[in-house]
Amino acid sequence: MQIYVDGIGVWAPGLAGWAASREILAGGQSYQHATLTRPSPSILPPTERRRSSNTILLAIQAAQEAIGLAAVNPRDVATVFASSGGDMEILHDLCAALAQPERQVSPTRFHNSVHNAPAGYWSIASGSQQSSASLSCHDFTFVAGLVESAAQLAGEQRPVLFVTYDWPPPPPLHAKRPLSAAFSVGLLLSPRQSAQSIAALGINMTMPGAGLVSRMDIAELELLRCGNPAARALPLLAAMARKQPDTITLDCLDGNNMRILVTPCL
Repeated sequence: MQIYVDGIGVWAPGLAGWAASREILAGGQSYQHATLTRPSPSILPPTERRRSSNTILLAIQAAQEAIGLAAVNPRDVATVFASSGGDMEILHDLCAALAQPERQVSPTRFHNSVHNAPAGYWSIASGSQQSSASLSCHDFTFVAGLVESAAQLAGEQRPVLFVTYDWPPPPPLHAKRPLSAAFSVGLLLSPRQSAQSIAALGINMTMPGAGLVSRMDIAELELLRCGNPAARALPLLAAMARKQPDTITLDCLDGNNMRILVTPCL
């Protein structure tokens, strides 16, 4: 399958947006870890922004940047949202509430707990009534979401906004799911090349042992890649930032791999 990337959004410690991250990922600027600020995507109405959790804001921030860079109308774009564990801060709050004698659960926290909450907030913010999928595949969520997006592109022949994101859970959940840091990335994908196209991606699924998994040269970014399933996107982002032809390999379920031929368009 060949698809095109027309817009990119990223939000992570030291990577506050694609424009600020390209030189870092390309190796032209040193990476400086920074405390991640709570996103505040302007596309969300103020009321919805106040009601949103960290996980929702993280996803919408990356989605908004990708859409803006691609210069497309979000109403016309189908979406795929992917998270390895959903909103684990909300899950913690619900479990804590249910452990109390009153067992009172906040209605806002409850409706934010469903796995497709970020997709719902995006539809409110963008006014989109296009199809939307929300999925999870543990540590392989990024690849699963990319496969779903590519399949939609092939079948529907229209742009797809793919967003993957994970925010670390609080204790005691963190002991069982120790994500190192928050990370989100949004990719506006198209079946055809356009004036906005950043790179072409040739996607192939390979059998076990067909190639080593691509890693990051910068030690801190490699730790981030290993510590958050959404950050498995980093080798792909780095390849696009370098603006040179490259081939990267991402790991999938059952020891399989995804091999991506990255060809710059700009």
